[in-house]
Amino acid sequence: MADLQLLDKAIRRVPNFPKPGILFYDITGVLVNPEAFKFCLDEMVKIYKDTHLDAVAGVESRGFIFAAPLAERLGIPLVLIRKKGKLPGDTYSCKYALEYGTAEIEVHKADLKKGQKIVVIDDLIAAGGTLKAAQTIIEEAGASVFEFCGVVGLPFLKYQEVLSPTPVRTLINYDSE
Repeated sequence: MADLQLLDKAIRRVPNFPKPGILFYDITGVLVNPEAFKFCLDEMVKIYKDTHLDAVAGVESRGFIFAAPLAERLGIPLVLIRKKGKLPGDTYSCKYALEYGTAEIEVHKADLKKGQKIVVIDDLIAAGGTLKAAQTIIEEAGASVFEFCGVVGLPFLKYQEVLSPTPVRTLINYDSE
């Protein structure tokens, strides 16, 4: 419980960012607190060490921060899910809706293998659109998403409805504030 309180204290709440009425949960406080960052990684390793995953996929950009050391600790490949135009070569891509427009993500075709079981990591899980797009790409390659994992979850934004039936796990959740 003390570690969860440490994590909670490390997450900064920034009102009215990026626009009025939004409460932004900033994980940079976790990154400058080695104990809180280690707690996150240790928890993820405990969760996934015996799941026989084939790869960890990290969502740009803050998801990379947690996905890379997790992949290294588990001894499995890291797959990068990038914003459109950031990867050279052949890619899978998927457009998805945002509240203010659309976005697109890509993954190198060579990085995904048919039959792989993958966990998708992001820093914060909110409405679920980006993660759903990541799942679409992974499944297009013939792989599967074992689970979605985030440091912070905002279940009041109903990500479970978007991502169901794939399990979603977060280290800490916040209700509407």
